[in-house]
Amino acid sequence: MTAQAAVITPKEDPWQMALRQFNIAADQLPLKRGIRELLAYPKRELTVNFPVKMDDGSVRIFTGYRVHHSTVLGPTKGGIRYHPDVTLNEVRALAMWMTWKCATVGLPYGGAKGGVVVNPKELSREELEHLTRRYATEIGILMSPEGDIPAPDVGTNPQIMAWIMDTYSMHRGYSTPSVVTGKPLAIGGSFGRIEATGRGVTFVTREATRHLGMPLAGAKVAVQGFGNVGAVAAYLLHDQGCSIVAASDSSGGVHNPKGLDPRALVKFKEDRGSVTGFPSANRVTNEELLEVSCDILVPSALEAQITASNAGKVKARLVVEGANGPITPDGDEVLEARNVLVVPDILANAGGVIVSYFEWVQGLQQFFWTEEEVNQNLERIMVRSFGQVLRGSLDRKVSMRTAALIRAIERVADALMTRGIYP
Repeated sequence: MTAQAAVITPKEDPWQMALRQFNIAADQLPLKRGIRELLAYPKRELTVNFPVKMDDGSVRIFTGYRVHHSTVLGPTKGGIRYHPDVTLNEVRALAMWMTWKCATVGLPYGGAKGGVVVNPKELSREELEHLTRRYATEIGILMSPEGDIPAPDVGTNPQIMAWIMDTYSMHRGYSTPSVVTGKPLAIGGSFGRIEATGRGVTFVTREATRHLGMPLAGAKVAVQGFGNVGAVAAYLLHDQGCSIVAASDSSGGVHNPKGLDPRALVKFKEDRGSVTGFPSANRVTNEELLEVSCDILVPSALEAQITASNAGKVKARLVVEGANGPITPDGDEVLEARNVLVVPDILANAGGVIVSYFEWVQGLQQFFWTEEEVNQNLERIMVRSFGQVLRGSLDRKVSMRTAALIRAIERVADALMTRGIYP
């Protein structure tokens, strides 16, 4: 095995990544040992193994998880992921990142995450519904509008949230729309929720380019992960005058240094199932996309994409994390040494949970906002949070990631100390 292969195989464990990031920030704070240990580990973890009847009459057993990292600031909030590579450690990491994300942008939530080990593309609609309803039943002991509120993530969508909401409501005997967010509008979803994460990425990208003195109009952008987050960020940045030079999905990517039409690419992917084969573009791998010539890189796929082995080949001046955990701590060190500005996931992609919060509030009050109101409030919170994290980064002379984590950890630790240790 070569030295390079040893770095990237096996893939870095997301939980170890999350703990390393936490410890780097926690070292900057005067935390009592017991408080630090409490913040470092999940509050509760649920593993479920459940049967699903398939279309051919057979029964398959699936494994699912739901992890609550912290409940100090309020109900736990976090998405549900359907992916064949889901592991308990991945869900633990994602739950911890959700705690810090909510705290970074000032939401009254703790962090949670869920996942099922499954490739949803291999299931029929009926099988997907059966799996979703059974999984929702299994984790129903944790879910409630006041306690734990799921949302979509990789491999899930508004329809899956609708099935979860309906399942929970059937068990309660009355409709409970606020038990999940990311629902369709027809059953209490919020305007602006589908575009929220990508729109938030766009807002912080704009703020970061202003800080760097880099013109946004004309900037070349590469997007890894042309899904709900990446595609929206691509066409909104294109609307701001950026040139989208590369995009990829799980099947591969396309590159044209003269620019791609992101909305045409969205339509092409809807028709063909992938961006690969898009006319007037060269095919690239997901790994090659990270190294194309561009000003702004938006990794919006999965964890541990930029590592010590390839961070030195990233050509962008600005990296905005649309995904959770796409850069490993070792990759962070390489980028920081090269003066590449990284806007971290717990800030950059917080738009989704911010508008999920708006949806939850609307559902509890049964009072709904216009799309303009949603987007204005989203922009206000994203711009304010970016400015606060940037000031912390400059004042402490630390990376944006560490500054965001310090802000988040301080907020949760302060709330914990104020509440006290029960009993």
